[in-house]
Amino acid sequence: MNNEKVNLNHQLFNHMIFNMIVFAILFIIFGIFIFVTVRITTYNSIDQELLNAIDEFKIIEYNYKVPYISFENEDSNYFDYEDIIPRLGITNQRDYFLTRKINNPKIVFILRDNNFNIINVDDLGKNYDDYYEDLDFDANNLNKIYEINFDNNYYYRAINLKLDSEENNQDRYIQLMINVDSEKNLIDRYKQIILCSILFGISISIIASYIISKKTLNPIKETVERQSEFVENVSHELRTPLTIIQAKQELLLQEPDSKIIDKIEDISLTIEETKRISKLTKDLLLLARADSKTMKINKEEIEIDKFIENFVKPYIELAEMQNKKIILNLNFDNIISIDVNKIHQVLVILLDNALKYTEEKDSVTISTFNKDGKCLIEVKDTGIGISDEGIKRVFDRFYREDKARNRETGGTGLGLAIAFSIIKAHNGTIKASHNKPKGTIFTIRLQK
Repeated sequence: MNNEKVNLNHQLFNHMIFNMIVFAILFIIFGIFIFVTVRITTYNSIDQELLNAIDEFKIIEYNYKVPYISFENEDSNYFDYEDIIPRLGITNQRDYFLTRKINNPKIVFILRDNNFNIINVDDLGKNYDDYYEDLDFDANNLNKIYEINFDNNYYYRAINLKLDSEENNQDRYIQLMINVDSEKNLIDRYKQIILCSILFGISISIIASYIISKKTLNPIKETVERQSEFVENVSHELRTPLTIIQAKQELLLQEPDSKIIDKIEDISLTIEETKRISKLTKDLLLLARADSKTMKINKEEIEIDKFIENFVKPYIELAEMQNKKIILNLNFDNIISIDVNKIHQVLVILLDNALKYTEEKDSVTISTFNKDGKCLIEVKDTGIGISDEGIKRVFDRFYREDKARNRETGGTGLGLAIAFSIIKAHNGTIKASHNKPKGTIFTIRLQK
């Protein structure tokens, strides 16, 4: 038994660890899913702004057809581009035209030549020397959004575009960037919250895993305990008759010349104990079939009232001999489909117990009636009754309310367990209750 407890504790620990790992994986997957969703949602509008700006520059490139373009101011006077463009560090009017086409003030626009040098230096203002001068540029990373980090303090989302070559075959590159410091801080806070939630969830999962594992293993623990008790009871029930048989047979061997008539008492006792073992074996086999759901139920339609009336006749005479009374109150008056032999066995068990545990002038009442479309069979006695604990355990195998008295009358504590299995195989129910002021009621509920 101690080894079984150790094994169950080991299983409890393994089961708890397994549940904890499963919970942890679920929390982590759920946390990652939330984080990725928040990150994508946060950056989605910003990325869309970059893509829209790139589309705008592509349209400009497509529509750029003439070598010289003029722009009017509000006074309808023309700018002197030959003077303005060189002072901005831009080598041609086309580049100036592109740098003026920024409609989104949040976007940082960088124009690069074929050597990746920044052309629109003056547009970048004082930030040029601090950030943009040493900004890396990858000419192979085009039309794809990526991240830029300045000194681990400033964060940008960026995209690169290569412009069509000019007449002198010099390439131009556009680099667009949007600052995402606030979005990055928001995502970092979400990351911290999600990480703390995952850690908290894993901590809770340890407790939850223990509770779930314990509840899951409780039925197994009860089954193991009942199995141990079952084996112990079977061993006890077999040990007594086998000991008697062995002792009587040894006595017979000690007197080989004795006549059978002189040893008739020993032989009879041996036969009785053999019958007891045979009955116990049959009962155990029936219960084993019930557990494995291989008990055969051969149903036939009968009038249950008439069946019970015929069944009770020999018991009425037996009860009268014991100065007891059997009362019939049969009101079902209908046909029901049952296995006659199996239900007969159940009624024998119930009526036999009722007569055993009633005294002189007590009565046993067998009733049938229709309730909620089902057949109810009730066996009620005014005997010594069953304790509250007994009502809960009366259908347990080898359970006996009065063990000494049961052994005297040849009981093994399997009768009501067999009755329970038979009724269950009929998809019915059987329960025990107190009959006030004294006695016990067994109620069987069967489908029509």
